[in-house]
Amino acid sequence: MSAAEVPVAGPVSLADLPGRPCPIAASLEVVGERWALLVVREIWFGSTRFTDIVRGTGAPRDRVAARLKVLEQAGVVRREAYQDAPTRYDYRLTESGRALVPVLRALLAWGREHAVSPDDPLLHLSEKKDRRP
Repeated sequence: MSAAEVPVAGPVSLADLPGRPCPIAASLEVVGERWALLVVREIWFGSTRFTDIVRGTGAPRDRVAARLKVLEQAGVVRREAYQDAPTRYDYRLTESGRALVPVLRALLAWGREHAVSPDDPLLHLSEKKDRRP
């Protein structure tokens, strides 16, 4: 069972996880699917509307919708209506979501050091965009 297959409604019981009971495995049930942390990244970067999150992640709309639903059910993001008829929402990080920011910063640093070629011209462009509080 993974976050891609089953929405997480709240904290995960370690006894319900396969393999070694571990908070890392429980965390991955919530944010381990490829698009989940990218959705959180976009909201952290200030893209709070669905279309902006889709654009920023490059993910298909249905994937972003599914990730937002799981992240909302897990208490990582919350929706705030900004328009009626049709109802449209902004997405905000909760306290739990903001607690992922150090994880995002660590992945950013690791990616710069180990996953991206140092001479990649887009690396320096992304560094300018990555300056967030």
